[in-house]
Amino acid sequence: MSDTTGSLRPPEGPAEIIQTDYEVGQSNIRPFGLDIHNPVFLVSGLAIVAFVVLTLAFQNQLEPVFTSMRGWLTSTLDWFFLLSANIFVLVCLFLIVTPLGGVRIGGRDATPDYSYIGWFAMLFAAGMGIGLMYFGVSEPISHFTSSMGGTTLGENGARTDWAPLGAAAGDPDAAVKLGMAATIFHWGLHPWAIYAIVALALAIFSYNKGLPLTIRSIFYPIFGERVWGWTGHIIDILAVLATLFGLATSLGFGATQANAGLDFLFGISSSVTAQVVLIIVITGAALMSVLAGLDKGVKRLSEANMILAILLLAFIVIVGPTMAIISGFFTNLGAYVTELIPLSNPFGREDENFSQGWTAFYWAWWISWSPFVGMFIARVSRGRTVREFVICVLLIPSTVSVFWMTAFGGTALHQILELGQTAVQEADASLKLFAMLEGMPLAEITSVIAIILVVVFFVTSSDSGSLVIDTITAGGKIDAPVSQRVFWCVFEGLVAIALLLGGGLVALQAMAVSTGFPFTIVLLLGCFAIIKGLRSEPR
Repeated sequence: MSDTTGSLRPPEGPAEIIQTDYEVGQSNIRPFGLDIHNPVFLVSGLAIVAFVVLTLAFQNQLEPVFTSMRGWLTSTLDWFFLLSANIFVLVCLFLIVTPLGGVRIGGRDATPDYSYIGWFAMLFAAGMGIGLMYFGVSEPISHFTSSMGGTTLGENGARTDWAPLGAAAGDPDAAVKLGMAATIFHWGLHPWAIYAIVALALAIFSYNKGLPLTIRSIFYPIFGERVWGWTGHIIDILAVLATLFGLATSLGFGATQANAGLDFLFGISSSVTAQVVLIIVITGAALMSVLAGLDKGVKRLSEANMILAILLLAFIVIVGPTMAIISGFFTNLGAYVTELIPLSNPFGREDENFSQGWTAFYWAWWISWSPFVGMFIARVSRGRTVREFVICVLLIPSTVSVFWMTAFGGTALHQILELGQTAVQEADASLKLFAMLEGMPLAEITSVIAIILVVVFFVTSSDSGSLVIDTITAGGKIDAPVSQRVFWCVFEGLVAIALLLGGGLVALQAMAVSTGFPFTIVLLLGCFAIIKGLRSEPR
């Protein structure tokens, strides 16, 4: 599939040639009307079924195993996750400033499928989710408390008694700046560079090289024809497992927060049983969305949820400390830029609780989500130059995330420091958002909106995630039978339930880290493949 000049483009150019070679080498089976890419679907499906059965059968025995596994991975490999994320950022910056940034996704004559406004809106949508709802208030408070010299139990199961970058204990202003810088670090350039690498690789090798829209295609420059064999199967299987367990982790956080909100508003007690019931109900809603189809299901839900998110954000900005939020946005950005290098240093760190309990978990979690979000971004970015793509994918969602964290976290910190409202600081992590809203007008209405946001983010993530997993297991096809998406949607919920019963959020995090580690290696190889692929493209 390479011409004599060394180009990665197939001799005749059309995608059909490569797809035909792919299908000849890999037999698809179609029992019961399904369209299955045999090894990837069967191996992934059987592995996940076995995992769910074993976890449900041995709940008590597996809980300490999950706890130990998460602790060992983050304490032993924290340097690897931090170093890898730094490499992803540097590769993105390299693509911006070199001639490779002039390559156009889809070919030299390709035109964008969406206007800037529409494209930015979808990037904004990709940057929003359960994570921002769960951590928008809780993480800035945790980092503020710990940098003040306090000792708390963080949301990620680790002590947060770290004094980041030598912060002076007892200095509220320094604690706020460092706490917000640490929060933005986890939601800024590094995670979006992870998504950009996967999205750009998929876009270039699908739209420019005519390869199937699946993770294995990224590695054609490295492995050649072997990507259509077991080398490619293993890559796609890792992508499926990483995506599914990353989604399960988010669903676990969402169920925990929704349960806490229902307890806060209606007295429905927070318990694993209640969270399991929530997962079942919301998975059922996701199934209805799957059956309705993309346009009538996830698209309409996403649009409605985006409006609600913007309204809630606007409410916080207008009713909350407006000027403090606006000025804090620029102050927090400055603190982030100032502390970026120290926070991202992978070696010789003194704040091990932060790097292991927070950052290593976060990077693994973002990496496990990267096939999901990366494929979405790739599908809406045809016609953009690489430079335009990287700048926008890094900056637009990062800016939105910074403003969201500043509005929600900044308001909570204002309540603590200026108004003396300690309830938000004393509340459990899953309740901090609702405790913050209680200190503002119309708390009952905004709390209901927050619960709806969490639930609908849950539904759209499950629906969209099942579409991505199905695309990968169907060999890159985007029109596989709906019944296959139903299968993956159901098992996303079952995995989340099994992990909650087998060890709670720690178990969910353990599996996200476990699948994120091998997929980090996949992404590092993908960086090399991107550069090699772009060098053969006209600019």
